Order: sequence, then structure tokens, then C-alpha cells
Amino acid sequence: MEILFEDNHLIAVNKSVADIVQPDKSGDLSLEEKVKQYLREKYQKKGNVFLGVVHRIDRPVSGVVLFARTSKALERLNKMFHDREVKKIYWAIVKNPPPQPEGTLIHYLKRDARKNKTYAFDKPAGDAKEAVLHYKILAKSDRYYLLKIMIETGRHHQIRCQLAMMGCPIRGDLKYGFPRSNPDGGISLHARKIELAHPVGGEPLVIVAPPPSEALWNYFVNQVAGGE
Repeated sequence: MEILFEDNHLIAVNKSVADIVQPDKSGDLSLEEKVKQYLREKYQKKGNVFLGVVHRIDRPVSGVVLFARTSKALERLNKMFHDREVKKIYWAIVKNPPPQPEGTLIHYLKRDARKNKTYAFDKPAGDAKEAVLHYKILAKSDRYYLLKIMIETGRHHQIRCQLAMMGCPIRGDLKYGFPRSNPDGGISLHARKIELAHPVGGEPLVIVAPPPSEALWNYFVNQVAGGE
């Protein structure tokens, strides 16, 4: 488990594609439980360890996940995420080029809980929720493009669904139209960076997660100057 940041109030971890953030019906050991065990052993704590989950990323997605270590931090982080005061940046690898080098996507998303899938509409439709993201091409190889994604809203499968709607399904994402799976079973979507004011101290905090160590990711990391 790769720890990206840790202090008395927060801990941030670089999630692998194999991990689930919280326990689910699969029964697999969750990232939440792994972090609790890490804290229990590091600080020799007996009994329960407080750990607050403030946001989640999908199981096949890698990248930074932030947890609260105190109730004060949890309460403030929950408000910051709700008020959209936390900047989240993702990287996505797609095969098809976007229509423009950079742009904004606005759709209306509706989740089908039974299929665990989200559908996008160009116009308001029933109880569909507005979803907004901004994208920019950061680099390209002979077959793929690396996109930087900034989301304004946090909808279910938002990035996966909106990029597919644009004609750019994420590499390995069978659910949203990519023809082949990735060898590790994940998809090439990575929660690259979180920027926020520390919920207790107030100082600026930037947490960056290295992508998985895999040939295509490594190629794009080397191509991107400044580590956007």
C-alpha cells in the first residue's frame, strides 16, 4: 500500500485497480480496512481505529483516495467536497481522439442501479442529473491519447460515461464501449491529483498519485512535462 500523505488528521493512499474503497458484497478486503490495519500497527493502537471515508473511486480505477483520521477533519472534508472546494484531476487513456484538443462536456446522467451503469443525455431528461467535466489532451502515442480530466460534479461513472458519449471510451472499459479489457482487469483511468486547503490547518495541500507501473502509463508519464 502506497501512502501519499499522512498527518494527524488525514491520510491519502494510492489505490490500485484491485482495491475496493469500502467493503461490499464481494467480501474482499477493502482499502478502508487496509488503512485501518496500517494505522493500528504503526501506532500500536488497540481496539477500533477511527477512519472517515470522504470520497470513493470505482474499483477498476487507480489513484489518490483521501481519508479523515479525526472527526473534525471528516466533518470539514465532507463540507468541502459538498461545496466543491476540492479540486480533483484525473488522467485517462483513450484510443479515439477527442473532437477538440480541449473542451467542456455537459450531459445529464441517469444511473441504472440494477446494471450498475450510467446513461448520458444531451438534454435534461426526467431525474437525470447534470454532469460537467473539462478535458485536455496532454500527450499522445502512436495509438493512444492521454487526457487530463477536471470534474465539477461527482456523478456515478461520470468520466467513464461522458468520455464514451464523446466517442472516446477509456482503454479497458468494456462497460462503456472499449473493445478489449486490460491485462490487470482495471481501466486506464487514474485519480492523479487532489488539491485542497487542509481541513484543520488551512494550508494549501496538493497530493499527487503516480499511475500504475505499466508500459503505456510509463510512456505517458515521461511525455508529460511538469507532471500535470
